[in-house]
Amino acid sequence: MTPFRFGLQVARAASAEEWRDAARRAEDAGFSSILVPDHVADELLSPMVALATMAEATSSLRVGTFVLNNDFRHPALLAREAATIDLLTDGRLELGIGAGHSAPEYAEIGLPFDRAGVRVTRLEESARLLRRLFDGEEVTATGAHYSVQAHRLAPVRRPVLMIGGNGDRVLRLGAEVADIVGFTGLGRTLPDGQRHDIEWEPAQIDAKVATVRAAAGDRLAELELNALVQHVEITSDRVTAAERVAERMDPNVLLGSPYMLIGTVTEIVEQLHAARERWGFSYFVTRDAKHTAPIIAALR
Repeated sequence: MTPFRFGLQVARAASAEEWRDAARRAEDAGFSSILVPDHVADELLSPMVALATMAEATSSLRVGTFVLNNDFRHPALLAREAATIDLLTDGRLELGIGAGHSAPEYAEIGLPFDRAGVRVTRLEESARLLRRLFDGEEVTATGAHYSVQAHRLAPVRRPVLMIGGNGDRVLRLGAEVADIVGFTGLGRTLPDGQRHDIEWEPAQIDAKVATVRAAAGDRLAELELNALVQHVEITSDRVTAAERVAERMDPNVLLGSPYMLIGTVTEIVEQLHAARERWGFSYFVTRDAKHTAPIIAALR
């Protein structure tokens, strides 16, 4: 059985010392990784430089992106940046990448926001180029969106590659080329560019995981399956807490989902074991260090 591990997603800091302290606290609390999102809005830090700073402040904590917007970077240049960070952090990089989803963000910086199918096609091309470059190949490829000629990565590194999303094409891609497949449970992006349709019914998750398992084939045993946790809350009254945060959802569905961890520490630990047994999720990313730390301690 794949061991549990946890990542902490952080995005803002008012100073370098505050940023370093967040990384040190995450490492001390038992998090396996600290991860940075990739959005041009909301005064978030730029991810790649931020990762290097956190790595310097820690000794074993993995650093990563969760997740980069593929449309913001050419894959050959991204591969070079990722390989450099992986080298300078002694192999601690987790490079997460996705297709991008927020139309207002694209408008803010003047990029065309293509329909989802086009963005996923770009991600497919990009991820396959990244995989080949990280594997040390000299790559010549001409695609609909990216072309490289006799290009080889220097330094040659093989950082952990994660592909995250919820659509079947993205999940199949992750199963075929990534080391980690990230499940968000988030469907169609709503017009505000931030909220999404929710796909958290157990049968829906069953179908998504089945897609990955079928696409992975012989790679399945090598894959790590990740879930993005939207809310963590330690409470003795999980039903009332779930009703408060459920909004558009049936609280019972929420309490059975791997995307919300609500209850006593014992109840949450049981929930995590059930999610690992049914779906294979062993890597959970949260945004709440305070409430996640006791869960990590209990699982030890």
